[in-house]
Amino acid sequence: MQNPAPPVHDRIYKHLARRILAEIIAGKYPVGSRLPAERELAIIYEVSRPTVREAVIALEVQGIVDVRIGSGAYVVRLPSEDDHPGSHLSAFELTEARALIEAEAAALAATLATDAEIEEIAAHVDAIARADRNAAGAEAADRAFHLAIASAARNGALLGAIISLWDMRETSAEAALLHEKARSANIMPVVDEHSAVVSALRARDPEAARAAMRGHLASVLEALLFATEGEEGQEERRTRLRTVAG
Repeated sequence: MQNPAPPVHDRIYKHLARRILAEIIAGKYPVGSRLPAERELAIIYEVSRPTVREAVIALEVQGIVDVRIGSGAYVVRLPSEDDHPGSHLSAFELTEARALIEAEAAALAATLATDAEIEEIAAHVDAIARADRNAAGAEAADRAFHLAIASAARNGALLGAIISLWDMRETSAEAALLHEKARSANIMPVVDEHSAVVSALRARDPEAARAAMRGHLASVLEALLFATEGEEGQEERRTRLRTVAG
């Protein structure tokens, strides 16, 4: 029987997380048992593997499952009435929103930024490079880089939206978990991708700046997927990246 469609305002992974939650309560997946593999869950629930991955992460944030690298996701406790998986924005949603909004900020900055502002943006890239394997330093420089571009776009509403997205990235439990997984996998900001944005700004080329920023954030999304997917999901990952990269 075909699964019922999720509410139109809901992301599919949230609907799936609630379904798995209900089946844990019903005893289909007892405490101590391992959930079926990602590929199997995708078939059972007729969704993509990235959707399964996001749903399992939402359950992991709630402490309902424990994801063990190379082994799978294990049910560690029964849900309570206070458990609402998927109630926080995920890193995937935030990164997709950033790709849309920050790309336009970069395009505006290419025509409106002063030479001094562009050199300040370039200095943040140098700071990312100097941070090397220092995750905290690299992330602080990364945020400064993106917010400097947003400021150079000369639009207070746009700057406010981008600051808000970065704040959500740092406070969302699901986003925090996924970025921590990325750090554990030694995934760091890529200097060349940031340098490509700076080159487009220096060339005063809005189309190139837009494309460079979208490409950079598509790579961020790819890194987040890589940090959680193991050896599965390659084709789904490419499909989603094509959507974000445009």
